[in-house]
Amino acid sequence: MGAAFQLTRRDSAKVIVVEEDDRVGGAAGSFELAGVWADYGSHRLHPSCDPEILKDLQTIMGDNLLDRPRHGRIRLRDRWIHFPLKPLDLAFQLPGGFVAGIVKDLSTKVFRTKAKRSEAESFASVLEKGLGRTICRDFYFPYASKIWGLPPGELSATQARRRVSAGSLKRMFQKIVSTVPGIGSARRGRFFYPRRGFGQISEFLCEAAKSAGASFHLQTEIKAIEMIGNAVHRVCCQKNGEAVSYQADHVWSTIALPELVQFLEPQPPLAVVQASKNIQYRAMVLIYLVMEQDRFSEYDAHYFPEPDIPITRLSEPKNYSCVQEPENRTVLCAELPCGTADPAWRMKDEELGELVLRSLKSAGLQIDSRCRQVVTGRLPRAYPIYRRDYEEYLSRIDEWLNGVENLLTFGRQGLFVHDNTHHALYMGYSAAACLDEKGRFDRERWQAFKRVFDTHVVED
Repeated sequence: MGAAFQLTRRDSAKVIVVEEDDRVGGAAGSFELAGVWADYGSHRLHPSCDPEILKDLQTIMGDNLLDRPRHGRIRLRDRWIHFPLKPLDLAFQLPGGFVAGIVKDLSTKVFRTKAKRSEAESFASVLEKGLGRTICRDFYFPYASKIWGLPPGELSATQARRRVSAGSLKRMFQKIVSTVPGIGSARRGRFFYPRRGFGQISEFLCEAAKSAGASFHLQTEIKAIEMIGNAVHRVCCQKNGEAVSYQADHVWSTIALPELVQFLEPQPPLAVVQASKNIQYRAMVLIYLVMEQDRFSEYDAHYFPEPDIPITRLSEPKNYSCVQEPENRTVLCAELPCGTADPAWRMKDEELGELVLRSLKSAGLQIDSRCRQVVTGRLPRAYPIYRRDYEEYLSRIDEWLNGVENLLTFGRQGLFVHDNTHHALYMGYSAAACLDEKGRFDRERWQAFKRVFDTHVVED
């Protein structure tokens, strides 16, 4: 959406967007459930969004883009702590044993022996070195195991650097202190959110692009991407049971890399095909409970790092947009990471609803109102899994795709990155910046942008 919006600002560009779904936005879309606008998980537009992009969104969305305070909490050693963490939490809310563990980690850090150079770094070793055993063993490690389905020691060090914004105790304390008024940014602890669900961002970008001449083809499924030599010749699709095809000077794809490799005809070299089979994603089941009450809690999100509670996060959409309607009804969205071969992926809606209710009860969150309805959604590729050997396979695919003259792959799925929406929008704007008025794409500049993308760190 970001790339299409940017490209339509030029008179020389004719933009065609092909989308398999019946709406735009993908996993960043929204839908209405029992009169409440719900998202596919928990989404926020963070204030660290590029200023140019944020200004564009504020211009086209107007007062539909709300400025909201963060108000979540994390369960830690059977105690609820405000998230993002605040200085008062350090003083009065953290469990005594947890604080003692952090103090011990700090005091012994200077005496730790450095890991041998021959020992490969991992998610576990990087975080334990920076944050200490207590924070890692009580929060990051069990949470990581739930999200990615692997022991922390089997995850790449890249997962730690790109997924944990406060990778050291010093940076963590700096972030906490920055929440104090007058010390940190005025935007710290706040986020932007649309009135009618997070999907409004994509919808407004879509309408703006349409108004400028872009055409959108929804419910159009990619069947093949035909190549002649080192360039894409035609994109073959199916819509309403009929075959359709598109030819273009440039083809930009946000398709997941394994699928993209499969679509290409003729088939890429066997080494590239095999590498694509080693690129793996973590799936997620989204479980929505429609409750007979105005609000479940005052919090927008609850986080559950404990291994005995299967869900990782519970969000309440009405608390993101601060709407009052409808009365006596709210929706809860629970996130359950899993594999597509796991039993949880195939569970019935009623069973998943009971699983969420049991999880909340075990966390001390008793639900007293009636659950009117359970609805589920399934995301087969929610999170990229950075196994310790993933870089080898990813670089093999990337190197070959870079040789296709008019094909560009980007976005979370297209670059195999765990990013935020503002990162994805930045990718779209960056791609548009690499295409000049004569239709020439600057590959060197794009590679420079990709090095910037590598520095992006996910914000929770």
